[in-house]
Order: sequence, then structure tokens, then C-alpha cells
Amino acid sequence: VEQAETRRLAADRREAEVDEELRAVEGEFHAWRARAEALALALDEARARAGAERLAEVDGVVGTLLDLVDVDEGWEAAFEAAAGEAIAAVVVDGVDTARRALAHLAATNAAGAVLALGVTHPAASLPFEAMAVGAPVRDHVRSHNRDVEHLLDVLLASAVVVEGSWTDALDLALAHPGLVVVTRSGDRFAAGGWRAGATGSGATGAALEEARRRAETAEAAAAEATTRRHAARTEATSARAAETQVVKSVDENAARRVAATDALARVEAEARDAATEADTLRQHLAELGERVAREQARVAELEGALPALEADEAEGAAKLSAMQEQRARLDERTSAVAALRTDLEVRAAGIEERRTFLSRRLAEVDERLTRNVAKRDEAEKGRTELEARATAVQRLGRLVADRLVVVEHHLGGLREERRRQSEQTRAITERLDGLRRERQAAERQLGELRERMQRAELDEAEVRIRLEQAVETLRQNFDCEPETATKAECPPLPDGTTASARVRELERELRLMGPINPLALEEFTALQERHTFLEGQLDDVKTTRRDLFKVIKAIDQEIVDVFAAAYADVAENFTTLFTMLFPGGSGRLKLTEPDNLLETGIEVEARPSGKNVRQLSLLSGGERSLTALAFLFAVFRSRPSPFYLMDEVEAALDDINLHRFLDLIDEFRREAQLVIVSHQKRTMEAADCLYGVTMQPGGSSRVVSEKISAGA
Repeated sequence: VEQAETRRLAADRREAEVDEELRAVEGEFHAWRARAEALALALDEARARAGAERLAEVDGVVGTLLDLVDVDEGWEAAFEAAAGEAIAAVVVDGVDTARRALAHLAATNAAGAVLALGVTHPAASLPFEAMAVGAPVRDHVRSHNRDVEHLLDVLLASAVVVEGSWTDALDLALAHPGLVVVTRSGDRFAAGGWRAGATGSGATGAALEEARRRAETAEAAAAEATTRRHAARTEATSARAAETQVVKSVDENAARRVAATDALARVEAEARDAATEADTLRQHLAELGERVAREQARVAELEGALPALEADEAEGAAKLSAMQEQRARLDERTSAVAALRTDLEVRAAGIEERRTFLSRRLAEVDERLTRNVAKRDEAEKGRTELEARATAVQRLGRLVADRLVVVEHHLGGLREERRRQSEQTRAITERLDGLRRERQAAERQLGELRERMQRAELDEAEVRIRLEQAVETLRQNFDCEPETATKAECPPLPDGTTASARVRELERELRLMGPINPLALEEFTALQERHTFLEGQLDDVKTTRRDLFKVIKAIDQEIVDVFAAAYADVAENFTTLFTMLFPGGSGRLKLTEPDNLLETGIEVEARPSGKNVRQLSLLSGGERSLTALAFLFAVFRSRPSPFYLMDEVEAALDDINLHRFLDLIDEFRREAQLVIVSHQKRTMEAADCLYGVTMQPGGSSRVVSEKISAGA
């Protein structure tokens, strides 16, 4: 047991070390991933401010300045302060591309900054006294593009970093007005103004790639640590199982020893009982000897009276034989008379039933004969009427046949006349349909001509009105006559655009612009301030959201770890306690969703010895109570408490299960205090102290306590 416990403790320490390592690696992974997300958001915001999304369609755009440079760690704020407004600019490959980009921004009414590569600038150098008190910012910024390197030379030519406080930087800026003096914390002092504190996020493309790479490395380390934790947990589980098996073996040996002790006590008791029973049997044997002697004397006396009794028995047997023969003859005659009587009764019953049937049949025949006479008279009258009707029908048939010949002759003439009229009607209908079709075609052509004429008139009126409006507008707005305007040269048009298309485009822009709003500037200023305020609020919300996500993930992980550890302990203890409460049975706890510990439930499987059921609903009331107690005490064993309070938990248990429950209570009472409300006498007998409530007749209730040891 000590070896198994030592192995389990070593496995638990290893598991704790691996868990601690995993938490550290996961914390590093979450930190780098959060930094990568923050840098990505900052770069996206910088690109949005620089107008990179609006200039994506322009050929020759290289990217934003933050995407193209690599800044030494810790120098991000100094670089952003030294670059100034250029930090939010889009880098293009030349002056022509810069012109197209600016034209695109102006056409879309958007704001943005552009830096052109390849532009020649005079080389600048820092004064010696400035280099003596600070370090050039340019030495800590690099790029893989040679043109960008030249651009950085120009942008950071006069930028120097002071390692001291902002006062030192301010003194250097006052001494050298041509320098841009910055600090590592982002303070900036130049001829154009002084600024304290950093305004940027330190986000660059290289920093984002570095953060993502470090996050991937931390994720791989977390996966490896997870594998090691799984191995450590497997080893710890194996060690716990081995320890449980050893403890179980020790308990079984103890149980066998107790059973052997009980068996020895029973054998000794049986031996004492056997000795007592042997004494009793010896006394009984003496009594039987005396009774045998008395019975032998009685036998001798009876043997003397036996001849007389045998003669009397022979005479009585002869008389009994004669009486039995007479009784047999009487029984035969009685049986014959009974059979004859039964036969006569059966015959009489059959005759009576036949007579009843014949009487009922006779009555039915008489009734039927009476009905047949009346129906015969009615049928004779009907036959006479039918013969008269048949004669009339024959006469009417001959008359109808004569008239039918005449009608058929007349009908043939009418059919011929109808055929001729149908042919004439068909010819007239065909001619009428042709005329109708010609009329419809003519009406359709006439409608089309009228519609074309109306459209032409409308177009003419519209052109006349537009011409008059154009002339009036020309005279009012431009103070010239139409002849002068027609002689003027057409203004230059963009390539691929006609004059009419340009006119429609300008008219559309005028309609979209709407009337002039004199308050537009004030509204724009208010909206700009509101936009700045909302951007600040949005940044705060995003920062808070990221922090909350981190806290939620940390709490979820902590919940998962605590629940997994508690579940493993409770499941192991439940299996052990269930086996103790149900000898020969098996029980275990199972997760409904093992892959999602935050949403999973717990199912209890219990199978007592001799039953093939697992669900609690199929168990008896006592078995369900005992299973619930096994789960409850498994929780107690996994997470001990100073005391436990139970209210009639053994009410549904029988004597055997109650004995097992009391053994479990006896085990737990060594480590904690148990308060049990019970009506079971055996539970009270197992207690150290009893408390009861009693009330005298006519009095009030009071609490009575008694210690069992003192009472014994």
C-alpha cells in the first residue's frame, strides 16, 4: 500500500507540474495571439486612415509605411513619433502613381496621404552635438526594399532619440531647432510643435508577423504540453487504479480475516451447543431404556391374551364377509333401478320436447294457410287488371307505330333542309371572320401610327421647351446670345467621353449635390467631433472586449480544469463505494459530452449483482437510495468537509443495506462529524450521542440528549 501510495503521489506531482507548464504555455499562447489580434486591428485602422483600401485599385501602390518597415523591439513608439504624419501614409512606386492616387482620392472625396519612392532629396546628417546626447532613430528601422530604405533616410534624417526624460528632449530641441527630438516613450519635440505621450499602437507588419510566429510556436508548445499532460494523467490514473486495487486487496484480506474469525466463533459456539445436546441425548437415552423395559412387560401380557383375541377376530371376520356380500347385492339392484329411472326420465323429456315442437309447428301452418287465401284473392284481382292494361298497351303501340312512320318521313325532309342552311351559315361565317381579321389589322396599324405621331409631338414639345430653357439659362447665367454660345469652342473632355454624356454626368452630380446648405460647415465640424468621440469609445469597447474574452477564456479553462479533476476523483470514488455497497455489482459515472466539459452532463450507471439493468429508473427504491448515497459519499471523499448533515437518508433501506450504510458511516466518522436525522433503531445504536425532542402532557417541548457510551 505504501509503495502504491508513493507511486500515486509521484504521478500526481508530475501531473501538477505538467498542468502548471501547460497553463504557462497556454497563457503565453493567448498573450501572443491577443497581441497579434491587436496589431492586426491597429494595422487595419492605420490602413483605413491612410486610405489604402480606397487606393487598392490604383496600379503601383506598394503598401502602407507600417507594412514595409521592421522596427527594433522597444523602438516602435520612438519611430512613430519621429515619422509623424507619414506613419499613416500609403507608399507608391513613383511620382506618376502618386499623382493618380491623389486624383483618385480627390475624385472620391476621400482623405489620405501618399509617399512617392524614387524622389531625389538632398542628403541630411545629424549634427555632432545631437549625436552625442542621443541615438539616431534611423539606426533602429529597416526595410527589405531599397527605395523604402532611401525614403526612411529622408524621413528620419533629423530624428534623434534621447534616453532621458522629456525635459532633456525639450532642451535638445530648443538647442537644435532643426532636429526632431523624440523619446522611447513616444514624446516628440520639433519646430512644428511639441507633443507628450505616444499616439500610435506600435503596430508594424514585421511586428505582426513576429507575433503570429510566436503564437504558432506557443500553440505547438501547448499541443506538446497537452500530450504530456495526457500521458501524466494516464500515469496518474493508472497509479490511482493500482493503489485502489492494492487497498481493495487489503480490505478483502481484512474482510476474509474477519469472516474467518466469525466462522471460528460460530464453530466454537456450535461445539458448545453440541456438548450440551450430547448431555441431553444421554438423559433421553436413559428415559428410553426405562420405557423399553415397561413396554416389554406389556408385550408379554398381550401375548398371553392373543389366542382368545384371534378366535374372536376370526368369528367377526366371517360375519363381516356375509354382510359385505349382502350389501354388494343391494348396491347392484340400486344401480339397476337408478339406471332405469334415468332412461325413463330422458325418454319422457324427449317426448315432451317433441310434443311442444309439433304444437308450435301446427300453429304456424294454420297461420300461413290463412294468409295464403287472402293473398290468392288479391293476386286474382291484380291479374285481371294487368290483362286489361296489356290490351290497352297493345292498341296504343299499333297507333304509335303508324304515327312513327309519318314522323320519320317528315323528319328526313327537315334534316335535309337543316344541312343546306348549315352550309350557307358556314360560308357566311368564314367570310365574316376574314373581314374581321382585316379590320383588326387595319385598326392596329392606325393605332401604331397615332402613337408614333403622339410621341413625335411630345418629343418636339419637349425639345422646344428644353431649347427655350437653355436659351433662357444662357442669357441669365452667362449673359450671351445663343449664336455666340454656338460659336464658342467646346471645353476639353476626358478620354472616351462624349459631350452629351459629360452633360448628363454633370447634371447628375448637380442633382446629387442638391441645394446649397449654409450650415454644412458647422454640421461637418459637429459630426467630425462626434466621429472622433465614437472612435475613442469604439477603441475602448474593443479593448474591453478583448480583455473580457481573455478573462472568459481563463475562467472557462479554470472551470474545465477544476471540473475535470473533481469528476475524475468522484468517478473513481463512486466506483469504489458502489462496489462496497453492492458486493458483486458495478457502477460508474459517464459524461454525456466528454469533448465539451462546459456543457456536459453526468449520467449514473448502476448494475447491482444479479441484475442486468443500468438505469436508475429500473432499480428499486432501496437500490436507488443506496446508489444516491454512493454518489454523495464519493463527493464527500473527493472534497472532504468538516461535518455532514443527512435527513432520513436510510429510510428506504432494508437490514442488509442498512448494515452496509452504517459501515460507510463508521468509515467517514473518523475524519468528520456526521449529524443524521433518523427513525431507525440500528442507526441510533451506532451513534455516539442522541438528541431528541419530547413534550410532557400539558407542557412544552424540550430537547433531550444522551451519550451512548455513558448510558452503556
